[in-house]
Amino acid sequence: MDIAKADLVEAIAGREKGKPFFVLDTQGEYLLLADGKSRRLETPKRKKQKHVRLLPQFDCRVADKIRSNEKITNSELRKALAVIGGKSNPDQEE
Repeated sequence: MDIAKADLVEAIAGREKGKPFFVLDTQGEYLLLADGKSRRLETPKRKKQKHVRLLPQFDCRVADKIRSNEKITNSELRKALAVIGGKSNPDQEE
């Protein structure tokens, strides 16, 4: 499994199990993950690659911005994940 920067992954272990995240960076066997809500860009989650699964690729402006090191916001991450997850209001509390 080769996970790269800007990929979409789902946690399969830990308290985040089942939650989708964007990969902000890779550090060997570790990934830096953010979802814009519980794990913000300022403090990404450091998780081993074996504890996530790669989700299908999709065309997303946020992923393109992550790949090109452009500035992104937590709001953009939340909105992109909401579109993928099918939620109607991305800022709605669960």
